[in-house]
Amino acid sequence: MTAAASPLGAGASTGSPRAVSLDVPWRKLDMGLIGALVSIAGIGLLMVYSSTRQALLAAGIDPHYYLKRQGINLVVAGVLVLLTLVVDYRRWRSLAWLIYAGVCLMLLAVVSPLGVRSKGHQAWFPLGSFQLQPSELSKIGVIVCVAALASWSGTRGRGEEESLSLGRLIGIVLLAGIPMALIMLQPDLGTDLVFLSILFAMLVVAGIRLRHLAALILLGVAGIALVLHLGVLQRYQVDRLTAFLDPTGDTRNIGYNLTESKITIGSGGGFGKGLFKGTQTNLSYVPEQRTDFIFTAVAEQLGFAGSSVLLLLFAFVVWRCWRAAMLAPDRGGTLICVGVMALIVFQVFENVGMTMGIMPIAGIPLPFVSYGGSAMIAYSIGIGLVLNVNMHRY
Repeated sequence: MTAAASPLGAGASTGSPRAVSLDVPWRKLDMGLIGALVSIAGIGLLMVYSSTRQALLAAGIDPHYYLKRQGINLVVAGVLVLLTLVVDYRRWRSLAWLIYAGVCLMLLAVVSPLGVRSKGHQAWFPLGSFQLQPSELSKIGVIVCVAALASWSGTRGRGEEESLSLGRLIGIVLLAGIPMALIMLQPDLGTDLVFLSILFAMLVVAGIRLRHLAALILLGVAGIALVLHLGVLQRYQVDRLTAFLDPTGDTRNIGYNLTESKITIGSGGGFGKGLFKGTQTNLSYVPEQRTDFIFTAVAEQLGFAGSSVLLLLFAFVVWRCWRAAMLAPDRGGTLICVGVMALIVFQVFENVGMTMGIMPIAGIPLPFVSYGGSAMIAYSIGIGLVLNVNMHRY
């Protein structure tokens, strides 16, 4: 490769003194990370089943309906992890321009008549019984593209990183900003908050100057305030985001949901009521419990002890992502791992926090636990990339 190679083409995937290997070093596969994720997914599968079985039985529907569908989602996730592993991650990054174009085209298409509207968002493509949500996939696409652009340095090696220039920074912000703007057309501020957390972490590790970081933070805060005050979001969406500030202000709608969520978590006590024995869960008092509020099912049935185990498993996953970032053979690999790590950290913190009433209700799922196919696909590809980077470590 030459220094003139495109930052979103093959040249972006290098920046490393080593040539791209065609061999898959399976001996370096991080079995600890895989074991933690399998445990998290197993807990999620149980919680999806426990939070839906009673309602399905009452409606005369197969009580295993969501269990089976989530099981299929996990099988697909496992296959995608394997597919991501067999191709060197630097080759994935060499296709960054194509990935980016695909992300933008999908986000444009979903807000056209091709997309379907549900619960105030036009964010899904109907594919038979499956609904594909491009905004979930775009998180991983943007991580790969930002890593490619931020790590492009011609012939500079991993040990010769420099601070991001203003021109490169503007390019990265624009690269991430276009998908974020398209997502706001749905509208979906919650997903854009995830993008901001990912971008922040990746820019810090990429070497952004402090004054540029401060300016970006101010710009981000101003942008969020503008969205909230210009009517981009519908009234009920604003209420969801601000309900945690005063949950008693709307006891019949959003405030009621948040109150029930906190009651459910508190009722679990130290060791929980037992699997399938949660009264709040069985009576379907908590809205969207199989998706956004799945943590309430964990807390009620498994208690503080079970919830702590789940959070410790997530902490272990985050540590392994950080370890993979530190051992990556090039800057691009480091940035990919940091981006995936930031995705998991923010979504876990936001999801658990909103069920406790300390974070806005933003409709963000709990990784590998909440029911849903599109998010599971995105997480599996992201973790596959982290495993891939770790397999090619020094």
